[in-house]
Amino acid sequence: MSNIAKAFEHGKAFIPFITCGYPDLETTEKIVYAMVDAGADLIELGIPFSDPTAEGPVIQEANIRALAGADKVTTDKVFDLVRKLRQKVTIPMVFMTYANVVFSYGSERFISICKEIGIDGLILPDIPYEEKEEFDPICKQYGLDLVSLIAPTSHERISMIAKEANGFVYCVSSLGVTGTRTEITTNVGEMVELVKKAKDIPCAIGFGISTPEQAKKMATSADGVIVGSAIVKIIAKYGREAAQPVFEYVKSMKDAIS
Repeated sequence: MSNIAKAFEHGKAFIPFITCGYPDLETTEKIVYAMVDAGADLIELGIPFSDPTAEGPVIQEANIRALAGADKVTTDKVFDLVRKLRQKVTIPMVFMTYANVVFSYGSERFISICKEIGIDGLILPDIPYEEKEEFDPICKQYGLDLVSLIAPTSHERISMIAKEANGFVYCVSSLGVTGTRTEITTNVGEMVELVKKAKDIPCAIGFGISTPEQAKKMATSADGVIVGSAIVKIIAKYGREAAQPVFEYVKSMKDAIS
């Protein structure tokens, strides 16, 4: 069983996302501990990239600031951060980044280091199903789950993608880029149903979820809820003092779906 599956063993999973190195690496470390203490079940760590095509303005800004800030965040610095986190953090952690970050580092080198430092999976939102063969065999070789994304437009593709999915399926609740939405109109239940027909694998919903009410509603259809932009907004507001406000927010979201 993949380590990621453990995140879904105790009811609905809450999965927060943060951009590593925003506002700095020391604060990222504190925020991760706070999120674990608040009940997060799995953590998505964003490796900053100069052209994050799936991200809305909030996370784009975080990427730019992490790359340009005092820490000048690099992939190696993020690896070092994870080594430090893994001394205390036992819940599953995955990287969310872009194909170019992995390619430019050297795919096998990147994925083998992920395994060595205790990363459980990889989410690459710019890799379509047809191109996953560039990464999937290497991930399998090192025991990492390459997490598949399905969009509301996927329809006939959903079962095809789900059949070969690993870890969990990332259901994208809204078209477009990441960011908070006032309401989510996608029929998420239908997406999840199509996945489950194809394979018995957990489904987590992300893109646009920001309030406990939205999280609770989404959790009725899915096995987990993913939140990124709303957390990055809190970090933008509180900067280096963000750990406590993020703790409170994550706790409120976890309570809402439990």
